[in-house]
Amino acid sequence: MDPALQQLIDRVRAAAADGTPLAIRAGGTKDFYGNAVDAAEVLDPRPYRGIVAYTPTELVVTVRCGTPLAELEAALDERGQMLPFEPPYFGGELPAPADGAPPPLEPTIGGAVAAGLAGPRRAAYGPTGGGVRDFVLGATLLDGRGNLLRFGGTVMKNVAGYDVARLLPGSLGTLGVIAELSLKVLPRPPAEATLRFAMSQEEALHRMNEWAGQPLPVSATVWANDLLYVRLSGAQAAVTAASTRLAAMHGGEPIDAEGAAALWRGVRDQRHLFFSPEDLAARPLWRLSVPSTVEPLPLPGSQLIEWGGALRWLRSEADARTLRAQAEQAGGHATLFRGGSAELRAGGVFAPLPPPLAAINRRMKAEFDPAGVFNRGRMYPEY
Repeated sequence: MDPALQQLIDRVRAAAADGTPLAIRAGGTKDFYGNAVDAAEVLDPRPYRGIVAYTPTELVVTVRCGTPLAELEAALDERGQMLPFEPPYFGGELPAPADGAPPPLEPTIGGAVAAGLAGPRRAAYGPTGGGVRDFVLGATLLDGRGNLLRFGGTVMKNVAGYDVARLLPGSLGTLGVIAELSLKVLPRPPAEATLRFAMSQEEALHRMNEWAGQPLPVSATVWANDLLYVRLSGAQAAVTAASTRLAAMHGGEPIDAEGAAALWRGVRDQRHLFFSPEDLAARPLWRLSVPSTVEPLPLPGSQLIEWGGALRWLRSEADARTLRAQAEQAGGHATLFRGGSAELRAGGVFAPLPPPLAAINRRMKAEFDPAGVFNRGRMYPEY
């Protein structure tokens, strides 16, 4: 067994034996996300790193949890492939720091999957679209007893029973350490183009949903400040035809490749001006997940809309009860993503679960981590 993995196992078994809580923390790029973890010792999985197997012809890569996201994506890029869910870096691609400055945070693939956050390409339609869990084929989990549990495999149709591997994205380390992952990858599109349209929020939502029902190679959308940006990805002929059609019908203006790349990186990693860290205490950032067809939400503050209308970012001073009630009425939910006063965050970052779902979550936590070793309170106070 790899010594780094054995050290993780030994550490977890010792923690389970003496009741020591552990906070799983690798690059720290998502420390802001979720509730504060109860007092705990840090468990750093980064020593367990590296690509275990990569078969480009089968579109599958198996990788260890501590592998830097940039390292994995570089290896895929060499073969003209990519992670389809376009995971955010949240600072991990910043330039090298000046002398004496702290190094930039470095995200890992384990942390990216545990957070379950997808980037702009989540808006892609067809077989190239989907969230993080849609591209997890298999996983090895180090549970709260120090046991290695293997789920899934390396092909899409490999599941008999409960699909536990796809349960891990978004679990924020509360069920265990994701030791290894087998992921489906896809070829990079041979051509891309980005168009900009001047339109109101109401019209933008209408157009995004209209275009979703047409054979257009849309791979990302974002609206803010009465400007809608649309990325088209695919074969050169398809991208060119779609760009010409949308520009002619709706007055779209093409964006140069360098500017488009900067735009989508900024949206992915929240470096867009909308996500400015200023006044996050007074005007926190909320993440509202709703059906894409929902009309503009009558909420105070400023909004940025992604994923064809399904993801709505909100900077607002409104109280949590009002925001969550509006999101629930629209058929979705609201998460306090960044910032907010201590009092606001004390009420819980995530929307309360209905009793049946809360009971299921508690049972899963008890099954995988009976001693409550991992990330206590990260998602909900009781687990």
